[in-house]
Amino acid sequence: MATHAQTLSRDKVAAALPALDAMARKAVDSGGVPGLAIVVVHDDAVVYLKGFGRRDAAKPEPVDADTVFQIASLSKPVSATVVAALVGERVVRWESRIADLDPAFRLHDAYPTAQLTVRDLFAHRSGLPGTAGDDLEGIGYDRAAVLRRLRLVPPLSSFRAGYSYSNAGLTEGAVAAARPTGKPWEVVAEEKLFAPLGMTSTSARHADFVARANRAELHIRLDGAWAARIKRNPDVQAPAGGVSASARDLAQWMRLVLAGGQHDGKRLIAADALAVAHAPLTARGTNPVTGGASFYGMGWNVEFGRHGLAWGHAGAFSVGGRSVVTFYPKANLAILVLANAFPTGVPEGLSDSFADLAFDGKLEKDWMKPWDDAYAGLFGPAVAAAKAAYGTPPKPPTPAMALAAYTGRYANAFVGDAVVADSNGVLTVSVGPGGAHTYVLKHFDRDLFLCFASPELPDLPSAVRFAIGPDGKASAVTIEALDDWGMGTLKRAE
Repeated sequence: MATHAQTLSRDKVAAALPALDAMARKAVDSGGVPGLAIVVVHDDAVVYLKGFGRRDAAKPEPVDADTVFQIASLSKPVSATVVAALVGERVVRWESRIADLDPAFRLHDAYPTAQLTVRDLFAHRSGLPGTAGDDLEGIGYDRAAVLRRLRLVPPLSSFRAGYSYSNAGLTEGAVAAARPTGKPWEVVAEEKLFAPLGMTSTSARHADFVARANRAELHIRLDGAWAARIKRNPDVQAPAGGVSASARDLAQWMRLVLAGGQHDGKRLIAADALAVAHAPLTARGTNPVTGGASFYGMGWNVEFGRHGLAWGHAGAFSVGGRSVVTFYPKANLAILVLANAFPTGVPEGLSDSFADLAFDGKLEKDWMKPWDDAYAGLFGPAVAAAKAAYGTPPKPPTPAMALAAYTGRYANAFVGDAVVADSNGVLTVSVGPGGAHTYVLKHFDRDLFLCFASPELPDLPSAVRFAIGPDGKASAVTIEALDDWGMGTLKRAE
């Protein structure tokens, strides 16, 4: 087992490529994913670039090197590279305080608000609880509203004392870093990274992705088969998860990173501004599949594993997308795998298998299965808990009150308004700006109803509980789907 890989010959890398090709083809042919695109970069050369399978499982168009994928959280290291460009130009510093860059932004408490830096937000150590803000995005709020309402969420840990992966937090770090330019983040990303590298199919705007003729659709499993059913517009948190790109484009970014900010002999980003993002700031324990010691830098996972130091990041849209990139900087090697499906561990399975073959000439184990199992089990505890709680209604259930006791408008500062209505004898709850999302409620027991709020898990029940006041009418409602961080209880407003 290689533990401290320093150099790697081109012959060893080349020898591993046929097996990578065969494994990728098998993954598609066996139904592991509908489509894949893979890049391998070694010693500043793109040594492998290929697509497999279909953009849409129900259509014949193939995935190729120019197919544009939504890369989800692989956007984070791309965005960290954009900020590094700004740091290198002295537009901003990693240590710049958000209070100076974006004075309107607030965390829950005054001291963290005053001291918070770009570094803190890219390292996920602000204290913001993980998915806070994702819930608001999911019901239709725009970026400004999501970021403004983060001040209402109590911290999960003390400032800089814990790691909590936050899409909304990293988004604020990127948006704030771009503010001195006077330009939107999406423009800054294009000007500082995409355009200089010739990444003409890459964008941080969803509208640009939708306009690409050669694009991969998102797929989930329905009745055992991959189906492209759900769209995902990640513009609200574009720096954290909204980049779309082709494998060909991302190969140029991979070359830039491996070359420490140089590209085709020209320095585009200051080496020290880029390198500091790979410093291991926060311990994350061990990789659950490989066992490597895992840390987080700024927009980067940093791992010390069986092939030495690795930088990387994975991405996932639970509504149908997967991606992973892994850099072995001491060997000048990087591999990226994009897939148009969820859940699947195929990207990591291919990446880890290729690394074994390149460094050791043989597979340590079948990496595909444990990674598939890891992703397949992501929702397992939540599904099991929901089914245990709500899978079987009481017999007999206590009847609900007259529906008029529940109807009306409820509100809190975080979620905003929730309007409960009687729709031909069935209760509904509408949430989000202008009632953008409506949940149909199914009675379970007395003042407890169920809705099915998850697009990727349409059969997963989620509770909507009413608290009854002394006047016999509901005085509050708790929407479990919006209550991850205790922000889902809304009081009657009328």
